[in-house]
Amino acid sequence: MMSDGIMGNRMMIVGLTGGIATGKSTTAEMIRGASIPVHDADAAVHQLMVPGGAAIAPITVMFGSDMVAEDGSVDRQKLGGVVFGNPEKRCALEAIIHPLVTAHRDRFLQEQRQKNTAMVVLDVPLLFETGGDANCDFVILCYADDQTQRSRGLARAGMTEDKWTAILASQMPMSEKRARADAVIETQHGMEPARQQLVAILEQLRAGPVENSRKRTGPNATGGAET
Repeated sequence: MMSDGIMGNRMMIVGLTGGIATGKSTTAEMIRGASIPVHDADAAVHQLMVPGGAAIAPITVMFGSDMVAEDGSVDRQKLGGVVFGNPEKRCALEAIIHPLVTAHRDRFLQEQRQKNTAMVVLDVPLLFETGGDANCDFVILCYADDQTQRSRGLARAGMTEDKWTAILASQMPMSEKRARADAVIETQHGMEPARQQLVAILEQLRAGPVENSRKRTGPNATGGAET
């Protein structure tokens, strides 16, 4: 379909996604630097798990009080150890987190509409996996070749070969994400080339309208779970 885009009378919603260690977080910072509001799904999850966060009580009920650290926050490392490799428990955690993150995102979008913001970006690691791309006018994928992605990922603190393999297995293959994205930023060549690619994409979006085949369930649909 043809989106009204940034030149129309509604806010353009751009999805930003990638795989682990593909440069998505760095790209999101560049977008913020271009004065475009970004909703970070990972940051929203973190807020839900700090002392007093909305996820504390339901996580305690589902997984036990030992999931809460002494400071009152969720012990994310301990919780990760419980759900990692256990699809049933992971689904139970997602059933708690997804609706809360969606509500957090909806508040962000409403605030930006009230400000008459022309374009926002939804930074969502599992955008395609959760069907969140259907809520976007345009999707940007941060991509790195297998060797670069692996090298970056295994250099992270606490990462092991087994954990790396399990994370990749839980995500859509990058080749499929690439085929579904509207634009791709190649991050393996360094920060400056990636920045130049991003600038070109943002210029295209600002020129609008843009063409895509994504369905929006309303004039500014916000449904769908994201983590």
